[in-house]
Amino acid sequence: MDDSPDSSPLSATGIAGFDDILGGGLTPNRLYLVEGNPGAGKTTFALQYLFEGVRRKEPCLYVTLSETRVELAAVAKSHGWSLDGVEIVELVAPEAELEPDNQHTMFQPADVELGHTTKAILAEVERVKPRRVIIDSLSELRLLAQSSLRYRRQILALKQFFTGRSCTVLLLDDNTASASDLQLHSIAHGVVSLEHLSPQYGAARRRLRVIKLRGQTFRGGYHDFNIVTGGLDVFPRLVAAEHVEYRDQRLLTGAVPEFDRLLGGGLDYGTSVLLVGPAGCGKSSVAINYARAAAAKGERAALFAFDERAEVLLRRAAGLGMDLDPYIKGRTLTLQQVDPAELSPGEFAATVQRAVDGADGHAPAKVVVIDSLNGYLHAMPEEDFLTAQMHELLTYLGHKGVVTFLVLAQHGMIGQMQTPVDTTYLADTVVLFRYFEAAGEVRQAVSVVKKRSGRHERTIRELKLDGGIRVGEPLKAFRGVLTGTPTYDGGAETLMGPANV
Repeated sequence: MDDSPDSSPLSATGIAGFDDILGGGLTPNRLYLVEGNPGAGKTTFALQYLFEGVRRKEPCLYVTLSETRVELAAVAKSHGWSLDGVEIVELVAPEAELEPDNQHTMFQPADVELGHTTKAILAEVERVKPRRVIIDSLSELRLLAQSSLRYRRQILALKQFFTGRSCTVLLLDDNTASASDLQLHSIAHGVVSLEHLSPQYGAARRRLRVIKLRGQTFRGGYHDFNIVTGGLDVFPRLVAAEHVEYRDQRLLTGAVPEFDRLLGGGLDYGTSVLLVGPAGCGKSSVAINYARAAAAKGERAALFAFDERAEVLLRRAAGLGMDLDPYIKGRTLTLQQVDPAELSPGEFAATVQRAVDGADGHAPAKVVVIDSLNGYLHAMPEEDFLTAQMHELLTYLGHKGVVTFLVLAQHGMIGQMQTPVDTTYLADTVVLFRYFEAAGEVRQAVSVVKKRSGRHERTIRELKLDGGIRVGEPLKAFRGVLTGTPTYDGGAETLMGPANV
């Protein structure tokens, strides 16, 4: 098509996340290729693009070579759409063509049908004079052309025909050819690839990638998306560098002063905290303590629970003297239970981003709790580069001045413990929890082993969860804490007693 500069505004697709990836939409009056396996979402993508055109009062044309009007109407109805305003042209084989007497014998059928099909498409474009055109799908034209040379010439002819006709054309291709057609990639002004992935367990994953887009800046890489009622819900890949803001210089303090002293007075806004240790040692409770403290001051805290049901978490918190219900009702604390089998990394990052931006109907979150990283990793065992995605998410949260708590359970209860993934380098602060034995009891110890943003105590304190969170005085008679088998050599008089003492 015409490669001269186009001063027209971008052609919005009506898919908010995809338009964000493109920087506003597609360059108008160009020819684009949208490819993907059957079920990837091409038809929904195309219809959503046309309905955006209808909303903008632009003439729209859908040329279908494989699906019928009834099938397209059913797809539209499933999303609550109507085909009113969209011209539908069916070029599927009529029922009469199936009769033996109507089959071609003297000429190759493709020689006749390709010419008829192409002429029918051009005639409808001349009649409707559309601003947006969908041709679905190229696999039918490829079969009619029979040879790659003839097929390429046909697409070039279509491109030349649309030149100067002020319409944006989307060609849909279902990738049924034996190999990717790179020749077609070279002809199109832009190429969008939709993928439909099936993990061994859990919901199907969908993602898209802009392979090529001439003369326009876009966000590269893979972007997760879902097909929901109403069309495609695209989650643009998070780029932390696009969200740099002024960092708050205050400290977040909790309801346990001794724990704040262990952290050097509190936690800096814009930093992340990794709470690591064996199961049941108090990591989640400490994170909830700080989230509740922020909510009590009128700052929103957002909890994302992977491992624990919401009602169990609320009941456990109340048992430790942290009733979260008033803050949930007051909308300063939100609790979202994440279904591990239904999540993609991009969707989770987008959910957190909406909470921090206040785009989910609540105030912007200043404290985020991810409980736990184990659940996040186990939810997506077949996804690659999860650690890199988590690093990008933490950098983004830091730029937004959010205090982020990451809960990570180590494998094992005592002795040498294994960490499922090395995330200590991701966090600004690392708090280590351990079990130890003293005076015939199994007790808990807590210490801060890293804090980038300032000074912190290097002592080990006893932690007790008994109707609340209690932190004892520094215990100096420890050895072997970092090995996972702490030994306490001090006397029982320095240990915390029962809750009523």
